Amino acid sequence: MKKTLVVTTSLLAVVALLAFGAWVYMKTAMYGFSARAEPSRVEAMLAGYARETAMPASARAMKNPIAFTPAVHQEAMAHFADHCAVCHANNGSGDTMFGKGLYPKPPDLRLARTQNMTDGELFYILENGIRMSGMPAFGGGDSTDDSWKLVYFIRHLPQLSAAEETQMESMNPKTSEESEEDKAEEQFLNGGAPSAPTTTINHMKGHSK
Repeated sequence: MKKTLVVTTSLLAVVALLAFGAWVYMKTAMYGFSARAEPSRVEAMLAGYARETAMPASARAMKNPIAFTPAVHQEAMAHFADHCAVCHANNGSGDTMFGKGLYPKPPDLRLARTQNMTDGELFYILENGIRMSGMPAFGGGDSTDDSWKLVYFIRHLPQLSAAEETQMESMNPKTSEESEEDKAEEQFLNGGAPSAPTTTINHMKGHSK
């Protein structure tokens, strides 16, 4: 009886693996490996499960050692705008050029899936990243305090004001062309003659749309 149960269970496991393999093959055959596609429910479920099981229990219990102050909020906001907004957007929505091109897409940090995580879990992800996703590990060196401060700002994202979002736009990284434009505008406003525009050679000619 026991042997029959083992054989039956093994056969069911093989059938399940074959079915999963067939599903992956069909999905790949139809859509390829394009990062434009939205992850299926199965992929999202497996990714969520992997994240949960990969998170050390000790990380969940960690408490934020940094005391919250208005200065900490400003530092974290500037850090987020300069380092994180390129993928996550200033408001945490993930609605950016890079965010849309990632697979899986960055989560909306304002929603419960992120906000319900403990401070320790958020800190662990900031420091260690998430494998097989676009989230890199920013830990190492003296990053610890910055990561804890970012935890406060991530908590604040659902209440981010329009004024704060506008302020963050001035903190976002600028291209060399944007920096030149800002410099010329400032020079003009101060009564000087605008600088002659610099000619930029396009090294990405073969990749332009």
